Amino acid sequence: MTQTNFMDKYPVYSLEIQKNQTNLKNVDEILAYYKAKILEHPISTFISIFDHYSHTQSINGEINTDIKNAKNIIFCFGSAIPNSKILAVRPRSIGVVEFQDSFMIEFMQAPKEEIQELLVTWSKELILK
Repeated sequence: MTQTNFMDKYPVYSLEIQKNQTNLKNVDEILAYYKAKILEHPISTFISIFDHYSHTQSINGEINTDIKNAKNIIFCFGSAIPNSKILAVRPRSIGVVEFQDSFMIEFMQAPKEEIQELLVTWSKELILK
């Protein structure tokens, strides 16, 4: 898993998984995996799946020709509202993009270290041992 600063300001974690490194076959199966993890967690709440690919197509937006599918799973780990700024980093989203031979998993850094570690662990578990 790598960390970059997208547009020089957004801390994004990325994990590329070759299709032969996982037993999951498509974006929807990967999202189902994450949804199960979210629903099992004691404080997380599943919110929605956003089909970014279909949305972009519907508005005649530009899509990189290498991208075959792109969706986000949206969820929240919020257990407290200590101030108004916390709402700027919630809810969470994990993007899953399908390419010809691989999947790219990407999400912004979580404000709480234990949640960040959990998201990294969940993502790395997609890779077959």
